Amino acid sequence: MTLGLTTFSKKKASWLAGCLLAYTALGGMAHADERADLMAKHRGGTMVLSAVAAAGTLDTAINYTGQFWQIFQMTNDGLVKFKQAAGTEGFKIVPDIAEAIPEPQDGGKTYVFKIRKGIMFSNGKELKPSDVLASFQRIFKVNGPTTGSFYNGFVGSDKCIANGATCTLDGGVIADDAASTVTFHLVAPDSEFFDKLAVPHASILPADAPLKDAGTTPLPATGPYMIVSYNPNEQMVLKRNPHFKEWSVDAQPDGYVDEIDYKFGMTEEATINAIQNGQVDWMFDPPPTDRLPELGSKYAKQMHIDPLAAFWYLPMNTNLPPFNNVKVRQAVNYALDRDAIVGLYGGDVLGTPTCQILPPDFPGFAPSCLYTKNPGESWSEPDMDKAKALIKESGTAGQKVTVIAEDTAVGRGIGTYVQSLLTELGFDASMKAISTNIQFTYIQNTNNNVQISVSQWFMDYPAASDFINVLLSCDSIHPGSDSSINISGYCNKDLDKQMQETMALAVTNPDAANANWAKIDKAYMEQAPLAPLFTPKSVNFTSARLGNYLFNKQNRWVMSQSWVK
Repeated sequence: MTLGLTTFSKKKASWLAGCLLAYTALGGMAHADERADLMAKHRGGTMVLSAVAAAGTLDTAINYTGQFWQIFQMTNDGLVKFKQAAGTEGFKIVPDIAEAIPEPQDGGKTYVFKIRKGIMFSNGKELKPSDVLASFQRIFKVNGPTTGSFYNGFVGSDKCIANGATCTLDGGVIADDAASTVTFHLVAPDSEFFDKLAVPHASILPADAPLKDAGTTPLPATGPYMIVSYNPNEQMVLKRNPHFKEWSVDAQPDGYVDEIDYKFGMTEEATINAIQNGQVDWMFDPPPTDRLPELGSKYAKQMHIDPLAAFWYLPMNTNLPPFNNVKVRQAVNYALDRDAIVGLYGGDVLGTPTCQILPPDFPGFAPSCLYTKNPGESWSEPDMDKAKALIKESGTAGQKVTVIAEDTAVGRGIGTYVQSLLTELGFDASMKAISTNIQFTYIQNTNNNVQISVSQWFMDYPAASDFINVLLSCDSIHPGSDSSINISGYCNKDLDKQMQETMALAVTNPDAANANWAKIDKAYMEQAPLAPLFTPKSVNFTSARLGNYLFNKQNRWVMSQSWVK
């Protein structure tokens, strides 16, 4: 076992599970009269959040991080939205800016949305259908990361993908301010159409929003909170949107606190101490492994462990040596001690080894592990002999390789492990940890020539395509861009065609489509453009003064629905 790593003790993991899981709560949204009473009792105050680093741009069309997507839930709105409720209720799509979810027309290729009147942006302007059209045009103009995977099904989107600057979506999206309607015309029926409209990339912004990455400048919002200031090196401050009036408790409920201060730059250790002292109410980053027993015993009621549809993985750049050789990529998959990596994350209470793309209990998942001793349905142990034989066959030993990881305790730990593993396989390996504020965009940009990195993927919505198609389709490659989510740069035209056919099949036969996704998952893993590590659980440590913790399966902790004493 490389680096002398040991897995988290089974006994300790079992004890920790008993301490923590007993206090994981999935409360529901209160009824209207109950909410009124709760608002009267708990409204007000300032909630303080903390993260080791910020998550980059405030531009909803560009940012693709779970960290800021949590924030966007309470600042921004789309035509539809995932329900702001606990548990699996969070998978339900409800009307948001639209009055209702429209029925399909023209065999599922046309949808007409009626836009609510009276919704105001935080700058005091009323939202209109023309803002909706401009927002979808803007996705292409700013080269959003999902233009080619989420929004390439609109009539006219092909021209927009080819030249975003001249994008009009002519014939694809039609706004009628007089009738308060927006009509979408699709090239073909899309079973995930509403899912794609419900994510933050489809947030509706004012028509005059700048046609470039907004960066650190807050854009006008429609939710109960608006971002009033943002310095990625210090903090983000959110305050109430003075123009917000609740129109749907399911889509966008009013919030309890008056202000949210999100601090950046504190270490995980410092943040834990601050939460214990009541100076911070929640930390984004997982607590270091060595603090979990203490937190589980002394602060069990403040610890929440929640399942996630996600995985940690190593994207390997298939266009750069040595990972342009499939044998090297397969060797890395064989050599990984996934138990050791789970130990670095916090033990088997917090993560489960995996060697496939789709997470368990997810549409299209069928258990499979090609890269382990005695391949079968699950990972058992590394096969270092097989890995070394493949490296020898590849003739790549001795080449320089740099691992890019996040500058967090867990990120550095996994990055150092991967560096040591590559050294053991015969490479001249090094590791570089960079701020989480830029790491995710840095590893996407082909100009940075990243060979291998440590990354994570959390679902946008519950569909197999949101993992496999988004992460590995040819359309998700944008050379020279910070929004090239196919970090491996792997393009397989045959598998691309299979994915397109499977997404079309999902419109009429979702079960058959999910069976196809299982085969596609395995086919990609045979080519190994990435190395899956483990599926995580969310670990949330909150202050004693924070109440009404509510975990949403889609978007995780619903921040706006917690209060502070």
